[in-house]
Amino acid sequence: MQLAEIRKILRNKSSRRTRESAKKFVPTIKKQYGVKALVLNEIAKRIKEPDFDLVKKLWQSGAFEERLLAVKILGKFSNKNPERTLELIKRFSKDISDWAVCDTLATQGIRKIIRLKQKEIFEISKELIKSKNLWQRRFAIVLLIELNRSGFDKKEIKKLAEKIKDDKEPYIKKAIIWLDKELKKY
Repeated sequence: MQLAEIRKILRNKSSRRTRESAKKFVPTIKKQYGVKALVLNEIAKRIKEPDFDLVKKLWQSGAFEERLLAVKILGKFSNKNPERTLELIKRFSKDISDWAVCDTLATQGIRKIIRLKQKEIFEISKELIKSKNLWQRRFAIVLLIELNRSGFDKKEIKKLAEKIKDDKEPYIKKAIIWLDKELKKY
């Protein structure tokens, strides 16, 4: 599946109602088609081979749905090239502009490699948790949630999370609450 074909599907499946609905739940969306997640999942299923160049092109567009689709494709094939996946998630973390893309990148984007690359993912979280960029900080916290789910050392996760516990940013506070709940569960 080529980029032009994907964009044609996104344009054809877009609706004003979906755009308005998405803006309510993800108010920081900047550019979007207005396509339901189901459509993105269907497109991702049609991609049968790893295509990291397509992933980069989708991400670079800046469109909400194209970024979510990039992450879904990346996650689908992350185990085919874990190093490239880690490189891309670090690069993509600089451009995140909403919680939905952030959380999808930190969960679906790495799920297939989380056990294999725990230490590297923890190092990424450690680096980004100090960022001035709120989305990189949130991304770092959601990475910790995935690390916890994969059995990574709780003490290390708690120690790192301690550095950000007093962050005043609402999206960070919500992620910290989520992390605390996950630490109690697993």
